[in-house]
Amino acid sequence: MGLTQHRAGGGAPLVLLHGLGLTWRCWKPVLAALEAVHDTIAVDLPGFGDAPALDGRRPTIAALADAVETELDALGVDGVHMAGNSLGGWIALELARRGRARSVVALAPSGLELPPERAYVMSLNEGMRARAKAAALAPGVLAASRLGRAALLAPMRARPWRVRAGDAAAEVRAFARAPGFQPTLRWTLAAQPALGLDAIAVPVRVCTGTRDVMLGTFTAPRFAAAIPSAELHHLPGCGHVPMADDPAAVSDAITAVTAR
Repeated sequence: MGLTQHRAGGGAPLVLLHGLGLTWRCWKPVLAALEAVHDTIAVDLPGFGDAPALDGRRPTIAALADAVETELDALGVDGVHMAGNSLGGWIALELARRGRARSVVALAPSGLELPPERAYVMSLNEGMRARAKAAALAPGVLAASRLGRAALLAPMRARPWRVRAGDAAAEVRAFARAPGFQPTLRWTLAAQPALGLDAIAVPVRVCTGTRDVMLGTFTAPRFAAAIPSAELHHLPGCGHVPMADDPAAVSDAITAVTAR
């Protein structure tokens, strides 16, 4: 697949999976803390960032998980810890169901929305995509100020101004141009719910930000209840993509599980 990866550190491998429309760069605020204890691999999922879209396959959760498995095999790593945000959390849990993860931290995972919630989340994502396309004409200018970053990156984050200007501009461009956005939205969130959660037997922590206005506050408790080994963990003051909102809280939430 040739998924893009950022790999550094030492210790047991930790794989980081981003959400819909984003890239591996959304993990930058927590990379230093995670790399202090893990060989950390942050990938671009197919059709996002620098990774090509799937060739001839619908980007279902199964197909996306297959692509990550292929990349892990190419890198020669197995028995990895995983952390995923939103769509990435769903993929990480699917890989745990397959026996490819030794632990999972799922940050506001998608996949257990009720029909009205699904319609809300899909419309929200479509709105953010349209905004990103408009802002992609001059993302550097718009992201230069705290107010501009707040306008560009809400409602995904509770404290969007904490994202660095260059990273914010790169995110807007990536969100606007991702060829995988529409098909992935259609074949994941709009297609079917998360399945096989009762078969997951590894340690799982499901996190939700207390200021998540997208989906974490209603999906996270459902995932925690459906997975026998799961615990629910709250991230005070954080939004749907919490890594820049509170890097210390997010990295601690992950390493507390991987250290067990």
